Amino acid sequence: MKFTKMQGAGNDYVYVNGFEETIPDRVKTAAAVSDRHFGIGADGLIVMAPSEIADCKMDMYNADGSRGKMCGNGVRCVAKLAYDTGIARKDEIAVETLSGIKYIHVIKNKDGEMTGATVDMGEPILQPEEIPALFEGDKAVNAPLAVGDKEYMVTLVSMGNPHCVVFTEDVKNLQIETIGPLFENHARFPDRINTEFVRVVHAKELDMRVWERGSGETLACGTGTCASVVAAVLNGFCAPDTDIKVNLLGGTLFVNWNTADNHVYLTGPAETVFTGEYDLKKHGLA
Repeated sequence: MKFTKMQGAGNDYVYVNGFEETIPDRVKTAAAVSDRHFGIGADGLIVMAPSEIADCKMDMYNADGSRGKMCGNGVRCVAKLAYDTGIARKDEIAVETLSGIKYIHVIKNKDGEMTGATVDMGEPILQPEEIPALFEGDKAVNAPLAVGDKEYMVTLVSMGNPHCVVFTEDVKNLQIETIGPLFENHARFPDRINTEFVRVVHAKELDMRVWERGSGETLACGTGTCASVVAAVLNGFCAPDTDIKVNLLGGTLFVNWNTADNHVYLTGPAETVFTGEYDLKKHGLA
């Protein structure tokens, strides 16, 4: 199996060109290649596959093999793979995802190389039953949630997958390995949850760490970054129609919640790290 290792702000996946490669068992393959000791090492597996309604389709799996609906960093890299391989060498690329078609505006350097993109991430979903989350009311903004032996104030947002945003004064010393799983598997989140811990630097800048369901702490999360900015606007920390800088462990992303169409726009890098081949038969996957 030929693959391309790519990353966006440190959120790294193994990408496979499904136009040319066949993977018999994508679930088991995702878990195998994601292992950072015995595999290639990644936050998951993403297959760029043919689509009848867009330029290509993103088929995404987390590091534990569970299916993912959407990944903001991943979809930029899918667009880059489509651009670099000639599947869709144009300025705007449409990628089908389980959360709908995402439109990616290509950012190029002076040599014509695609180095990043702005993604139309669509409208945020705020209704708890659609996230899904077992909370009362038409939205959960600064709502109390008991986790372990502590009560947290949380804001819930879906950007195609569910997010729980917690604002805190200290993200650097956060014991995320301990509390992350408690949020992820909380009884009030029937499909589990991604959790963002966010510090407001000022009205146009946030610091963020993320615990992703099925992957643990990752260096970045595109949908989580969008959810955090939406939550910051809802709580009055930031303003809409403004480029908000979000600092993550793996780099920087920019998010703008546009009131004209109620869409969230995510801008960030997309980079190829290396290419290689993985022997599926040797690892019992073919």
